[in-house]
Amino acid sequence: MNATKVSSDANPRASGVATLAVLGRTQQLEYERIAADRCAPLIVFLHEGLGSLGMWRDFPRQLCAAAGARGLVYSRLGYGRSTPRAADEKWPVDFMHRQARDILPALLAHLSIAEPVWLFGHSDGASIALLFAAAHSERVAGVIAVAPHIFVEDVSIRSIEAARTLYRTTDLRERLARYHADPDSAFWGWNDIWLDPAFRLWNIEDRLADIRSPLLAVQGEDDEYGTMAQIEGIAQRVPHARLLKLAACGHSPHRDQPAALTDAVVAFLNEHRQVPVCSAVAARS
Repeated sequence: MNATKVSSDANPRASGVATLAVLGRTQQLEYERIAADRCAPLIVFLHEGLGSLGMWRDFPRQLCAAAGARGLVYSRLGYGRSTPRAADEKWPVDFMHRQARDILPALLAHLSIAEPVWLFGHSDGASIALLFAAAHSERVAGVIAVAPHIFVEDVSIRSIEAARTLYRTTDLRERLARYHADPDSAFWGWNDIWLDPAFRLWNIEDRLADIRSPLLAVQGEDDEYGTMAQIEGIAQRVPHARLLKLAACGHSPHRDQPAALTDAVVAFLNEHRQVPVCSAVAARS
């Protein structure tokens, strides 16, 4: 489906639904494109394990405005207004690998995006961004991995167990329903697989050495879902990676420290900004 709605603010946004034949069936992804100059870099936003297009709120638009970039934001399958997970469907241990291998390439192809893109991933979305960058270096201009997971830590499991209790005993389900058409799909898909004993062995450290693109890894000092071992592990395997450690910051730097995060991302993107394809074509003509 083509764009169905365009806003009138300084960064026009076009929303739509992509119908894709992926993972053995036809499914839909809701997405939003943030417009800018056609030569501007394109940032693809990959949300966290309980996130969605809507849960980013205005951060993608604000970051794109500050960076002079275009944006693509979407809800992964099972989230937001994308196709929900079936009630009896359990995500496999390699669900993030499948997102990087099957879903993201299909979405980019559907939207005719062939240029190298910047990936801005948060939490599970950051892990997906790392996996995609490792497998498709020619398609990635750079990566911003915010609160990424490269292996499973005890602190992650404890916090996810606590989230399960909150979902069952508080209004968390009702609050998530503001952003997900099927909050049970979003919550239990994420919670069940992370708490599956088989998932304790999940690890993507061996994939990181294949990342060739610029990489900024960000972690909050007060992150309740992971420690600095995550981004320090990235640095050990990707020597060119740059680390940003944020004080007074939990698992969501774009909410806890939006100014510091935006400043760092803009500076990093500008440092590694490539000659736009459209400009290179114009120069040869």
